Amino acid sequence: MASKVRLFVEHPLGEGQTVPLDRDRAMYLFAVMRLTVGDVLTLINGRDGAWDAVVIEGSKRGGTLRVDRQTGPHIAPPDLWLMFAPIKKVRTDFIVEKAVELGVARILPVVTDHTNEKARQDKLQAHAVEAAEQCGGTFVPQVAEVARLSAVLDSWDDRRILFCDERLAGATALLDGLAPGPWAVLIGPEGGFSPDERDRLHAMPQAQAVSLGPRILRADTAAVAALTLWQARLGDWR
Repeated sequence: MASKVRLFVEHPLGEGQTVPLDRDRAMYLFAVMRLTVGDVLTLINGRDGAWDAVVIEGSKRGGTLRVDRQTGPHIAPPDLWLMFAPIKKVRTDFIVEKAVELGVARILPVVTDHTNEKARQDKLQAHAVEAAEQCGGTFVPQVAEVARLSAVLDSWDDRRILFCDERLAGATALLDGLAPGPWAVLIGPEGGFSPDERDRLHAMPQAQAVSLGPRILRADTAAVAALTLWQARLGDWR
């Protein structure tokens, strides 16, 4: 029987294993999705691939699943991080969702000089899990605690930064000549980077400033555009 639902669990996955369900997951499966004993669903845990599992017992308070067979391998994304400044909640959720779909290994929300919105790490991590469940992925990127951009850059290593500088709007969005390896895409807030932040980034040997085309993009659009360009040039879309 084909699975109806994809569910993220923390439990290891392997043939014949049983997976206990907490109250929240049981409520979702049996009250919201209306699954019953014998129904099949797909499980992921971010490391063991995708597995079909069968409901062997369940109620709104708990339940148990039996893992039957692997239906897909674990596919990790390239070593690409996304750093972005939180914006309005719905649009921040959109950025996290699309980052998971497009394939990033880590998400770092950063507070810049012009950041006006707040974000909670636990909420963003939960949204990343939901995005992986919905898009068919088997990897869930870690969402870091929200930190000031200046503090993140203070401890930065040799990872390259694709710095999306809105002042370069109008230039051709070319990523020719970028070296393969670990990268981070950096997207600014709605008000753009401050002069101090821009000067610091331009002075960093790890940072490469790029244009995202002839128009200034909203922050959420810019994140999608930059990740798409990087994936097509250096990632696993080639």
